[in-house]
Amino acid sequence: MSFFRLLSRNRLALAGLIVMAVVVLLALITPLLPLADPDVTNTANRFLKPFSDTAPLGTDHLGRDLLSRLMWGTRLSLAVGFTAAVVAATIGATIGVIAGFYGGRTDNLIMRGVDMLMAFPYILLALAIVAALGPGLMNALIAVAAVNIPFFARNIRGVTVGIAHKEFVDAARLSGMTNARIIVTEVVPNVIPVIVIAMSTTVGWMILETAGLSFLGLGSQPPQADLGSMLGEARSALITNPHTSVVPGAMILIIVMAINLLGDGVRDALDPRLKSGALSRPMPTTMVDRKDPVPAADATALLQLCGLQTQFHVKTRIYKAVGGVDLSVRPGECLGLIGESGSGKSVTALSIMGLVASPPGVITGGAVYYKGDDLIGAPYEVLRGLRGHRVAYIFQDPLTTLHPLYSVGDQLIEAIRAHHPVSVAEARAKALDLLKSVRIPNAESRLSNYPHEMSGGMRQRVGIAMSLANDPEVIIADEPTTALDVTVQAQILSLLDDLRRERGLAILFITHDFGVVAQLCDRVAVMYAGRIVEEGDTEAILHAPRHPYTKRLMACVPELGQGRRTLAAIPGLPPVVDRLPDGCAFADRCHKATDACRHGTIELTEESGRKIRCIAPEPLPEHEAAS
Repeated sequence: MSFFRLLSRNRLALAGLIVMAVVVLLALITPLLPLADPDVTNTANRFLKPFSDTAPLGTDHLGRDLLSRLMWGTRLSLAVGFTAAVVAATIGATIGVIAGFYGGRTDNLIMRGVDMLMAFPYILLALAIVAALGPGLMNALIAVAAVNIPFFARNIRGVTVGIAHKEFVDAARLSGMTNARIIVTEVVPNVIPVIVIAMSTTVGWMILETAGLSFLGLGSQPPQADLGSMLGEARSALITNPHTSVVPGAMILIIVMAINLLGDGVRDALDPRLKSGALSRPMPTTMVDRKDPVPAADATALLQLCGLQTQFHVKTRIYKAVGGVDLSVRPGECLGLIGESGSGKSVTALSIMGLVASPPGVITGGAVYYKGDDLIGAPYEVLRGLRGHRVAYIFQDPLTTLHPLYSVGDQLIEAIRAHHPVSVAEARAKALDLLKSVRIPNAESRLSNYPHEMSGGMRQRVGIAMSLANDPEVIIADEPTTALDVTVQAQILSLLDDLRRERGLAILFITHDFGVVAQLCDRVAVMYAGRIVEEGDTEAILHAPRHPYTKRLMACVPELGQGRRTLAAIPGLPPVVDRLPDGCAFADRCHKATDACRHGTIELTEESGRKIRCIAPEPLPEHEAAS
């Protein structure tokens, strides 16, 4: 998507662009307009009111035409403001790039000088520079540019430090390029968007600062007019003839507001994170746009997913992350959801409680039933009451989900008190019991630990304790053992299994490890390209997988005691979910695929207690076929 198209999506930025375009256009054509001489005085016509015959905006204390002075003053203020921004950005960016690239003593020397400049209030520093150089518009420009150089230097230095140690810069050094050439060809192109963003958000302030100096009589000198000097000359008549102050003041307001709104839009359009929606403020619940009828619920299931569909709408592309998932979990049961990375497992889990970020996430079909109540589209208050209370979530990486500035005890207490009106002392006592229940040694002292002071296994136990804080009925565990060593992984799995049996929890366990499934899960559902391709009892699927994808996935798992066994790999790559093929999504990677596999819709059918999405599955084992 082009820069201007992205900019036009922000209505405030578009309004700022239109206003600034009009102001700049009027400033450019000012010499061509039939305006009166802005410097000619006529005391006989002083203080004419707006909409007079000879002066549409009135006249000032010397009888000069305010419309003419406004047009010429706006032209001058814009020229000075933009010039100051370019000068400050050029010098500041150069300083920042040099300091960030070379580092060490060069960085320390330059940045300590920048810090000294930033220690002074910028307006006082500008006044000091003008006082040293003398009043005048050019000296005001120099002062405004000088006081803004440290701002650009610090911003660009921070960006350059991150770029200077990237692999592509190291590769340039290894190729024999000089530092100067590396800066020009490798570093500068990567900081230009940051410079443009910084300029777009500061040029308005530079115009305002220049007007401030002129207002004090240190900028443009009579008879030359800019917006600040017009405002300064009119202050003595503010009460008796307010229009002389309102005219230049309103123009300053319009210009600065338009530039700031436009600057925000430029930042959004140039920042790659904002362009992709990564920094968009998410809604409290996932957006719902269901058009098909909602399937009926199964009264025996505690948690049930019926035809769940979740999509991501990014620009003009639609990513079908979850394409109609049917799952159910009963009390005391553990269902394993397994598949390759990108198959839609985590999005399925997040969709249950409306945690998929919107924008860009949208639930477009299906239902999620908890005790027979549909959670899709439920009011935020209902979902908030269930989140962490009746339905808990264990995230994959507790180091990123636990708050780094609060102790684990404080976070556990907060999780308890969010749903129960208990005192801090009672919540602390329960938090201590929770840490003991997940077998954390020295639980009393661990309450005051911060997440970074604990090992990965301990942090994961804290995550499990937090999920148990309010005695939930359902736990969604999103690959909670992926980053752990095998010993800690076995302890976590044993702990979850014990808790499930003791408390009768229903667990939806997301993983890509069949060994974990074999140890913990009663049933397993295999997911591929956003759909369930096989589901059944864990033992049956592990011993005799019927879908070709399940069989190939299991063949990738190394086995001990098998001698020299070549590790298998599934050829090809999963399909891109915004361009899913017709028929079976696995057909292009399947050795059994035929033309029939690439047409129509392959339904999930049930046979002998097992569900499978395949028109030519592996045959049933003899004992299953006989039953």
